[in-house]
Amino acid sequence: MLFHTMIGSNDIERSKRFYNAVLGTLGVGEASLNVTGSGHTRLFYAAKGGTHFVVTQPINDEPATVANGSTVAFSCNSPEQVRQFHDTAVANGGTSIEDQPGPRDSAMGKIHLAYVRDPDGNKLCGIHIPAQE
Repeated sequence: MLFHTMIGSNDIERSKRFYNAVLGTLGVGEASLNVTGSGHTRLFYAAKGGTHFVVTQPINDEPATVANGSTVAFSCNSPEQVRQFHDTAVANGGTSIEDQPGPRDSAMGKIHLAYVRDPDGNKLCGIHIPAQE
C-alpha cells in the first residue's frame, strides 16, 4: 500500500550516519543521496518489495519537527534483530523510549518491540511478529 515514508531532519549528515547504521541492521543498504531542484538534500533508503524510507531537509526551510502520535515501524526478522535495531540506534545517537525491547501481548499475539527516537526526535519502532501457526 505505501510507496514511501518521509521524515524531516535538521542535520542530514547526522541522520545519514544514524540511519545507515540502524537500517543496516535490517539489511538495508546505505542511502542514495538526492538534491532537489531547490537545493535541499534527501536520503533515500530502498527496501525489498519497493518501499522507501526517506529523510529530508524540510523544503519550506523551517525546522524539522516530529509528528505527535506518529511512529515509523520497521519489520525485523527475529527478536534478536529487534534488540540489534534498538541497541544500534542508541549507540548512534538515538534514545530508548517506553519499555525495554522485548515481548509484548497484542491483538496479533506475542510480538517483539523496541521503541527509540532518532536524533531529531522522530519515533521509530523495530517490530517482529512471529509467523502465525
